[in-house]
Amino acid sequence: MNHIEGDYELPGYTPRAGGSLASQNAIIPGSERTISLEDSKGHKWLLLSVKSRAPTPEFWPAFCTGDLISGSVTLDLVKSQSSKAIIVTAATTLIGQEGQPFLVIEKELWSPAKALPDGSMVSKLEKGHYTLPFEIPLPHETEVVDHKEKKIFPLPPSFTERASPAYINYKITVIVKRGALGVNQTLTTDFTYVPITKPELPSSMLQKAYRENTPLVGPEGDPEGWHILPSVAVTGTLFGAKRASVEFNLALTKPLSYARGSAMPLWLTFTGTDEQALDSLANPQAIRIFLKRSLATGSDATKDDVGKHTDSFFVETIARAVFWPARDASTTGKRALQGEVNLKKTFKQSVVFPRFAVRYHLEVHPFEAVGFVHPPTVSGPLLTLPVNVTSLRSTGFVMRSFAPPEYTEQIENFNNSVGLLENGNQRFYHHGGLGVA
Repeated sequence: MNHIEGDYELPGYTPRAGGSLASQNAIIPGSERTISLEDSKGHKWLLLSVKSRAPTPEFWPAFCTGDLISGSVTLDLVKSQSSKAIIVTAATTLIGQEGQPFLVIEKELWSPAKALPDGSMVSKLEKGHYTLPFEIPLPHETEVVDHKEKKIFPLPPSFTERASPAYINYKITVIVKRGALGVNQTLTTDFTYVPITKPELPSSMLQKAYRENTPLVGPEGDPEGWHILPSVAVTGTLFGAKRASVEFNLALTKPLSYARGSAMPLWLTFTGTDEQALDSLANPQAIRIFLKRSLATGSDATKDDVGKHTDSFFVETIARAVFWPARDASTTGKRALQGEVNLKKTFKQSVVFPRFAVRYHLEVHPFEAVGFVHPPTVSGPLLTLPVNVTSLRSTGFVMRSFAPPEYTEQIENFNNSVGLLENGNQRFYHHGGLGVA
């Protein structure tokens, strides 16, 4: 049984004394999944057991950065076998237009030249019961060819979701190798891999506000804690009678990296001389700021400027920011609003890997203010800013929501209203699968 990422929290792990990072991150198993291969009479003669962070055996095994894949291969033979070798492999495949393996780890558990766990040497496996334990450390990185050059990249997360043009799949396979005239027999289970990525902590003033449950300090009071974007002038016609101009500044907390299952804090400031125009544009219902996710596949996926209107670039709107008046921050000629974007646990983390990249960005779209009309030339976003989404929160710190109860997120079915894929090749729309990682 596979799973959708975010359905459960991965259990923790206990470090071992000394050893490599993989051994230090050895798992306290959340569960042990066992699969089997039967003969023609229904006898389970080959079993593969894998311990992992998954909460129950019904889920695929789940691992994080630095984890050690551990388990066992069991053979219950009703007659002797002249097998050539017993091998277990951990392998990955990236699927876009075509499959492209990027990691294969192979471990021989037994061969006529390799002793059994009890130290005995045998030329073939006689009738009986054999248990062959194994450990496979998961590397942090792998070498992949990108634009005709070999480069080192962090292992990407598992990725599968409906309508996606690509997926990243991890598998553990046990292979019973036969002789030249025999047929190899295999037993395979998928597993989920989630790289551990965390945002750096925000400024000390913002940390204090979160921990003491006090209002956030805005960009004016904590300039080191906010990334302030350049001013943007908005000019239009107010109530069909006069032209009005207002400038706005959008700010996000530093660093521009936010965890799934948390909130992305925003601060929006409007300035101008027309109080009526300020009130119209600074209405929370008029503000249209969206979080969008792009998925790039193909040879240019690692490029930041990958083409946005090709068969290998897909954009989806996944969230809308909500805003409310900031406390004691508005005066004559200025309106200030505090806001945030809710980052659901089910969001995929940011990743850039050859032939596969998931990126996020905020877009500020023209305001839908009562009585205010933008010039006909204004159609696309007024502002765009890339942001990063991590798999886990900062250690010991949660950027929770500050939104008052009355300012709930506007629920929109973005998939139906603007289409699941805003651009790109629609032939992938019916691609099946469930989302992991």
